[in-house]
Amino acid sequence: MSYPITKSEHEWQEQLSPQAYAVLRQAATERAWTGELLDENRAGLYTCGACGAELFQSGTKFDAGCGWPSFYESVRPEAVKLVEDRSAGMVRTEVLCASCGSHLGHVFPDGFGTPTGDRYCMNSVALNFHPDAADTPTNADSA
Repeated sequence: MSYPITKSEHEWQEQLSPQAYAVLRQAATERAWTGELLDENRAGLYTCGACGAELFQSGTKFDAGCGWPSFYESVRPEAVKLVEDRSAGMVRTEVLCASCGSHLGHVFPDGFGTPTGDRYCMNSVALNFHPDAADTPTNADSA
């Protein structure tokens, strides 16, 4: 597959922490209930931890009780690439960043009570969070 952002594996290794590299570039999974974005509830935008592409709006995040940040839809359908994953002895749908091909997590059709019925189950280490500017105190506010 071809992606707009391409780097050698060596370049990715130099850019990413060992845990982020394992998840984003080798499709590892962080342990449940350990990700720093699991309990993030501020308004903002979630971007790819490798390339910075916009992926999810905070308003689509919900508590799925699964131990990973969950969203019911991506910021745009073309922001992510969905690929059949037959690893781990099951058939799942892997979610990749459409800009760089990095592994983000999986999507499942069990987002009960959400507008789409989907649960994008993402690894925290695969994402960066950017709070809305309106929610971030300015220097004048903190003086």
